[in-house]
Amino acid sequence: MGTDADHKGARPPRAGSARGLGLETRGIEPVPPEERTARARGLVPTWIAANITVLLLTLGAGLTVTYGLNFWQILVVGSAAPLVSFGLVGVLGIAGKRGGAPGMALSRAVFGQRGNLLPGALIWVARWGWETINAVTGAYALLTVLDITLGVRRNGLLAVTVLLFFVLATFAISGLGIRAVRSCAAWASWLFGAFSVLVLCHLIARTDWSGVFAHAAGPESAMIAGIGLIAAGGISWAPTSSDFTRYLPRTASSQAIVLGTVAGAGVVVLPMVLMGAVMAASTPHLAVAADPAAFLGRALPPWLAVPYLLITLVGTLLINAMSMYSAGFTAQTLGFKVPRPWAVSVNAVISLVLGAALMLVATSFLDSFVAFLSLLAVAFSAWAGVFGTDMLRRREYDARALLDTTRTSAYWYRGGFSPAAVTAWALGLTTGLLFTSSDWFTGPLAANNPVGRYGLGWVATVLVAGLVYAVLPKPPVVPAAPDGSGAAEESTTLAV
Repeated sequence: MGTDADHKGARPPRAGSARGLGLETRGIEPVPPEERTARARGLVPTWIAANITVLLLTLGAGLTVTYGLNFWQILVVGSAAPLVSFGLVGVLGIAGKRGGAPGMALSRAVFGQRGNLLPGALIWVARWGWETINAVTGAYALLTVLDITLGVRRNGLLAVTVLLFFVLATFAISGLGIRAVRSCAAWASWLFGAFSVLVLCHLIARTDWSGVFAHAAGPESAMIAGIGLIAAGGISWAPTSSDFTRYLPRTASSQAIVLGTVAGAGVVVLPMVLMGAVMAASTPHLAVAADPAAFLGRALPPWLAVPYLLITLVGTLLINAMSMYSAGFTAQTLGFKVPRPWAVSVNAVISLVLGAALMLVATSFLDSFVAFLSLLAVAFSAWAGVFGTDMLRRREYDARALLDTTRTSAYWYRGGFSPAAVTAWALGLTTGLLFTSSDWFTGPLAANNPVGRYGLGWVATVLVAGLVYAVLPKPPVVPAAPDGSGAAEESTTLAV
């Protein structure tokens, strides 16, 4: 097995080869200093776009209807969830500017060249489910717009055709690469903000606010569970955070990376969750709607429903594009020796097949989504616990060692594995599953303790994986290569 740099897909392009919305040809190899010209403030629209989804409205309605929380409690939940989850995402994104490589490529330094295949494969498979859910959500939104504007009724053939259109559009953006993702995210953020103001004005004028504020407070345990539920979606971005910070210079402020990530997510999550909760006061069925987009189309007047659904469609498209963009890197770290755009196409085909099955067969879209979120959070959290703890001792990454997948790699460790990282990851994952409860799987410790009842299996996963890795003996940190490609970061960074 040769190095990743040996195949065409990982061959570094000339600096500045991708201009405008041009094709990004760089794969998992670290970005050289002369190409790292991005700015931390660009993370704000990126993470705004990553959260534009009608599913947040559904979750907000569920906090009222299912969890029994009142407006003020949901305000706390909607504020705390993105702070917790995207705070972790932002901190892990610091590794991107330290190493200039995607998250799962940097993960080789932690788990070893072979050991990284274990979490990498699980995260890649988990991406299939996330992209499937998003593809179906986007297809539902477009089907609703066609129904409202043209009176076109849904059928199986139309549903699959619309899904195909959505997946192809997603592939086009993610295939082009980081510049296309950033540009589309910036435009989507402005459009989403404008139409969200219109929806808020409509809700303020039409809502029975006395009924909203008359809702009795729910138990504190339900608030904790609500934070865990909303935060679980954000945790899924943890392994991919570095994918969007790798073009930042090493002198970029770590504080700015974390704040930009949290701000971008919070400016969407909090208003959307609150909007869903307010809408549930008059339309409680939103919390259990099999098709959230269609429900929203009926709840809003056509002049507002159509543009709002279109912008949420664009947002969902970008969420999927970001996920597929990262999935392409993950596929390359697993050994797919193809150019990055072709690696992205693998996930596009998978999401099309699984999305069609979900639209044509699944009886409850919301139940499938919540069950998936519960398991997804555990899968990503085990990796985040180990990788985040490793960042406490590692300030640099050896670019050559990251790409060398042979026994000569400084990240080969013992037979290609870092025993401490793999052991901690496995124990963290097992712990999380023990405490996780969903329609698809229920662990033996999910019911009779606060961790399980409050839906905090992913928190236990992060803590166990991180603590075990911290106490186990680890291989020494490999110094950066003499060419400076993995040089230590500047003193402007946040101490983590």
